[in-house]
Amino acid sequence: MIDETDSRHLERCIALAEKALEAGDEPFGSVLVSGNGTVLAEDHNHVAGGDATQHPEFFLARWSADHMTPEERARATVYTSGEHCPMCAAAHGWVGLGRIVYASSSEQLVEWLNELGVEPPPVRPLAIQEVVPKAIVEGPVPELAEKVRTLHRRLHQA
Repeated sequence: MIDETDSRHLERCIALAEKALEAGDEPFGSVLVSGNGTVLAEDHNHVAGGDATQHPEFFLARWSADHMTPEERARATVYTSGEHCPMCAAAHGWVGLGRIVYASSSEQLVEWLNELGVEPPPVRPLAIQEVVPKAIVEGPVPELAEKVRTLHRRLHQA
């Protein structure tokens, strides 16, 4: 269940996604929060430079592996503006991060891109649980997903 704390962190993810968009990048943002509620790290997309693996969720998985114990990772939550792609979901699963909360789903993103006449991504979008079956996942959040949709419209209608 999404509560006020979750909504606050998701709003930050959307702000990070907007920051990415303003920097000429794709609008995705993510925040890593410890089990006790401390924001540990955050990032946004950096794929415009040519490295398509520079997703914020992938960065947070690597950051957590370098800075957290396995127990701390399992108690942490990753908040993100959009559901993890298969690469990021796999990284999340491999390092043993806990709960994932996202504002918009991969399915929604595919629908939005189709509506905008944008080619689908080169990697087939999958639900996180298709990649990490035991992942604890919550989302999408309809009122926040609409904000994410607006960012994608801005990207592709510019």
